[in-house]
Amino acid sequence: MGGRLEGKVAIITGGTSGIGRGTVDLFLKEGAKVVVGDLQDHKGVAMEHELGKNFSYCRTNVAHETEVKTLVEHTIEKFGKLDILFNNAGYGGVGGELHEIDMNGFDETVGVLLKGVVLGYKYAAPHMKAQQSGSIISTASVAGLQAGFGPLIYSACKAAVHHFSRCAAMELAPFFVRSNAICPGGIATSIFGSGLGLGTQVADQFAEVMKQHLANIQPTPRSGLPNDIAEMALFLGSDASSFVTGQSIAVDGGLTAGPMASLGKRIDFEKVIGDFLSSLPADAKPAQ
Repeated sequence: MGGRLEGKVAIITGGTSGIGRGTVDLFLKEGAKVVVGDLQDHKGVAMEHELGKNFSYCRTNVAHETEVKTLVEHTIEKFGKLDILFNNAGYGGVGGELHEIDMNGFDETVGVLLKGVVLGYKYAAPHMKAQQSGSIISTASVAGLQAGFGPLIYSACKAAVHHFSRCAAMELAPFFVRSNAICPGGIATSIFGSGLGLGTQVADQFAEVMKQHLANIQPTPRSGLPNDIAEMALFLGSDASSFVTGQSIAVDGGLTAGPMASLGKRIDFEKVIGDFLSSLPADAKPAQ
């Protein structure tokens, strides 16, 4: 018996870690051929050796148009078609209060979180329209649905992804191409550590620390996991969602269902970060 993605070809950006890596593993298990676009070459090459002939890695900075174009072309050349695009690459982006926002950081953040999504649509959609089928999925965030769940520019970009995917659905629906977004809640990934400037391995360690604390911020008393998002991406990429388009689906353990203050659940992020950093050897701590 075939898997739910048997015969399908997928691109997953940001696929070497976190939500992306969890989705790669699930898509391959369900029968898809998968191409990952990412910048973590050491992980991408290791995945090629580990995952075999149905997987390919293509170094891609999603903020650069020529590299996204190459990613799509590589996929068509390698596997002959494109059925699913998962615009998942992202990071925390520029921080600070309004008067502190660095505009170079702003441009970089918008480049990855919004421009990267737009470029994915630009180069994937023509192939899908021509074959009269396809699914484009983008990682938005609960921070794009409600205020207070992320940095300001990150949140604004994720709100734009939410609305862009809905507007694009209107253009693509006549060609039987679907366009949806997933809005993760508190998912324990390395994005938290990366935002602190930690190296890859240490950021992964911090994800385990965050797993304990994220269990306390939503009604469902556990942290979200990459596989929770991967399962939603699987549904949206499969034929089971053939009548679902223009939606932004929160996968958040109930985080956006109501104000968490009523449950008395908060995280003292400064303390969590401080405790973790103080436990690291000096050479593993981020540069000041």
